[in-house]
Amino acid sequence: MNQQGSLAQSLALAGALGLGASLITVPAAAEEARTHQVNWGQCPDDVVAEAAPTVLQCATVRVPLDYTHPEGEQIKLAVSRLASANPDKRRGVLMLNPGGPGGSGLALSALLVAQGLPGSVTDRYDLIGMDTRGIGHSTPVSCGFTTDSPYYSNIPPYAADDTAVTAQAKVAEQAAKQCDDNDDGRLRHLTTANTARDLDRIRDALGEEKTSYLGYSYGTALGAAYASMFPERSDRVVLDSNIGDTHLDRDGMRRYALGMEQTLPDFAKWAASRHDSYDLGSTPTQVRTSYFTIAGALDKTPVAGIDGNLFRLLTFGHLFKQTQYPALAQTWQTLRQGDAPAARSLTALRQDGTDGPVSPTDNALTVFLAVTCNDVEWPEDVNTYRRGVAKDRERYPLYGAATANITPCAFWPHAPAEQPVEVDPEGPRNVLLLQNRRDASTPHLGGKMLREKFGDRARLISVDDSGHGVYVLGHNSCALNTTTRYLVEGKMPTDDTFCRAD
Repeated sequence: MNQQGSLAQSLALAGALGLGASLITVPAAAEEARTHQVNWGQCPDDVVAEAAPTVLQCATVRVPLDYTHPEGEQIKLAVSRLASANPDKRRGVLMLNPGGPGGSGLALSALLVAQGLPGSVTDRYDLIGMDTRGIGHSTPVSCGFTTDSPYYSNIPPYAADDTAVTAQAKVAEQAAKQCDDNDDGRLRHLTTANTARDLDRIRDALGEEKTSYLGYSYGTALGAAYASMFPERSDRVVLDSNIGDTHLDRDGMRRYALGMEQTLPDFAKWAASRHDSYDLGSTPTQVRTSYFTIAGALDKTPVAGIDGNLFRLLTFGHLFKQTQYPALAQTWQTLRQGDAPAARSLTALRQDGTDGPVSPTDNALTVFLAVTCNDVEWPEDVNTYRRGVAKDRERYPLYGAATANITPCAFWPHAPAEQPVEVDPEGPRNVLLLQNRRDASTPHLGGKMLREKFGDRARLISVDDSGHGVYVLGHNSCALNTTTRYLVEGKMPTDDTFCRAD
């Protein structure tokens, strides 16, 4: 069993982290969808368990696999609903997306309620979660990745030198070939544009003239695409932790390294203040030095299968939430001391069960690759990645040599069927952007980029906080109140807003 693979898959898939008008000839795409009734019933057992104690209803909506042939093969989309708690106050539907691409969203409404989603929001909206095309209980796709596959994470391993880039190119090429070999003809149709068209089909099936939307991380790309493709059908749109566009490209993935550089100081300050407990350094600078010392030692001598590459990935993933800082400090301690028995607990294989024929890990990695590689052209020349790794190793020493490394998109068998969706600045002023100042996977720059592209349609809420996720998932009262006021009352801030730390 590949310990590196199982541990990396136990992380949040480093998703832990990725269209103006449609640019292909589609007969009005979702505009000609036939309205039909959604038949709500009980959710699958795993969704019931994840959502408990909240009880959700689930249904299936069918959409075209290929919107250029709307009468051709149909695929199913699994949709969930948490109905308004106060129908007299109900405004409409609020569609939710957790990010990825590759994240299941069927239980997201329940998870947000458990985190403290205000009752005024659950009064105003039916919360609509879903497994988007290719994911989970929707018609799933698979590349056939297993726990011992050499391709185990959507972020490439840290490349210490050119030789490491060459070695990763072979892994990436094999992963792309494996996807091609296992493709049943559906992979090329997994795109952000098609998923946005799916959202409009769901809106139509629900009998709604418009839909509001709340998306996190990659879900911001999907929401930006929907608001651009269907501006008059978008109601109140909240995009939280923005990747900066309607798609994840090479530059977007390289920004993960910028995010880690901006976020690690928060952990370093936290750990330094607890020097007597963790002994990682009495100053933030010393804690940062410990990172490089531990990584270098593990590069030479792994501990219980954890090498420097995996240590860097572990650190990146644990910076998503401040509540994970104690576990990260303990991990650093364990690996610095070479404590193999304790380190083995870090590599304990997560049960990767499923009610369906595709494992969740394989499914998530497959959807991430398909959407990311189909949305936009990626460089094919290995030398391009060698140069990028060398540059980012210097400018982002914590993680740049990983996020600039080569991915299977360089060898993807399908060219994009259409141009990436362009953000449409024309339309209603209805896009609220939320961004923490320090976020490992979606740095503040992403919010600024999307704000510029949307122009006067959007307002940006910048929060003096650290972590991935602002609304409900964070703990800033200014951001919480501003967003809730917009969703409930429609009050968009007059100007961009800075929220001080609580």
